[in-house]
Amino acid sequence: MTDAQAPVPPAPDQPVAKVHWDQSQMRTEFANVVNIVSTREEFSLLFGLNSTWSLAEGNGFEVKLSNRIVLTPFAAKRLLVLLSERVSDYETRNGPLNIGP
Repeated sequence: MTDAQAPVPPAPDQPVAKVHWDQSQMRTEFANVVNIVSTREEFSLLFGLNSTWSLAEGNGFEVKLSNRIVLTPFAAKRLLVLLSERVSDYETRNGPLNIGP
């Protein structure tokens, strides 16, 4: 998270908890493909890289999966809200992202 993101205010009867984001073990990976599969208990986000040069060859394309992130349904819902807010902020600054019909 960046400093530009507003923290969620605590409920009036809850103590304020400060979050420390430990980045010491963090890795950065690039993905241009994402897919999601789910069960009743979890959501699996699959990230990968499509490096196909041309679909004209008729061979389809291959995605090399690199990471899977498994979330509880509650964490998935929070991710949905956060991503929606960040995409909205991005589009306010840079214009709409058109991803097709």
